[in-house]
Amino acid sequence: MSQQALRVMVTGGSGFIGSAVCRHLAGQNNVAILNYDKLTYAAAPASLAMLEGRSDYRFVRGDVADADAVSATIRDFRPDTIMHLAAESHVDRSITGPGDFIQTNIVGTYVMLQAALEHWRGLAGEAKNRFRFHHISTDEVFGSLGPDGLFSETTPYDPRSPYSASKASSDHLVRAWGHTYGLPVVVSNCSNNYGPYHFPEKLIPLVTLNALEGKPLPVYGQGDNVRDWLHVEDHARALHLIATRGVPGESYNVGGRNERTNLQVVETICDILDELRPAPGLRRRDLITFVADRPGHDARYAIDATKLETELGWKAEETFDTGLRKTVQWYLDNEAWWSPLRARYAGQRLGLKSA
Repeated sequence: MSQQALRVMVTGGSGFIGSAVCRHLAGQNNVAILNYDKLTYAAAPASLAMLEGRSDYRFVRGDVADADAVSATIRDFRPDTIMHLAAESHVDRSITGPGDFIQTNIVGTYVMLQAALEHWRGLAGEAKNRFRFHHISTDEVFGSLGPDGLFSETTPYDPRSPYSASKASSDHLVRAWGHTYGLPVVVSNCSNNYGPYHFPEKLIPLVTLNALEGKPLPVYGQGDNVRDWLHVEDHARALHLIATRGVPGESYNVGGRNERTNLQVVETICDILDELRPAPGLRRRDLITFVADRPGHDARYAIDATKLETELGWKAEETFDTGLRKTVQWYLDNEAWWSPLRARYAGQRLGLKSA
């Protein structure tokens, strides 16, 4: 490993998006990766099994809210870039258990910022100029759109759930540390991610696996909530660009320009499975079950990624149709990955108390 290798610390690197970032970075030349992850319920170390034993990859189990552990890890690894993805991210869970979201997403981000600031202040010359703190966030901080319009980097914040409020808080902390202390920070806000290695409580893997097993497919309300879908590998490429070429103090929206209603997503998965894994006598759309809507369910999210596309040259490679088909096929081919995770629960929507 060359001494000039870019040293990247990824928090939450065993999660869905974090593991995609680690796999992407491992495919680049001259990058050393440290994955710092608490290994909560949503982590899947098997998502990074292909990196185990590599000299350019290290794993440290730790909590972003543990100041001593974070500082010790940063002192030892000496990162050029910190990509902060560690977060609690399930909206339903935040409604019935917001405390973990406050602790990880707000307190944890504060701890990371303080440790990063101490580290950056100790650097000199090119090493100090090179350092970046990249905070990865969500489009949910912007609230809910009507039938028209897109979220831009200047859209006012209007979070509606404990999850989105905790992420909005962390975004504001990051910008404050940039303005007040001069820490070179960049922020990115993404639309809904999907793809391989997605923890099976989220909509697309949940529906795929339930449909595969002939179980009910729960859809909130009438399924007319709209989301802009982004393939996780397209997102990982975008995050690498933002972390290395983004302008300090700036934020970048990352979206796939793939708006679909939740019902359209579920129906498309059903149709793909009927084609790829037909079940005699079963039309999987017949498994769709409408359930009581989530409290405060935002109507529509949609991202304007023009700034990222024009300034950094990023463009999504997957359309929703190509990406979703690849994703469903991945779950069909990788039962060994998802089966142990699936065994933890019965495939229901999680986090809401029963009436």
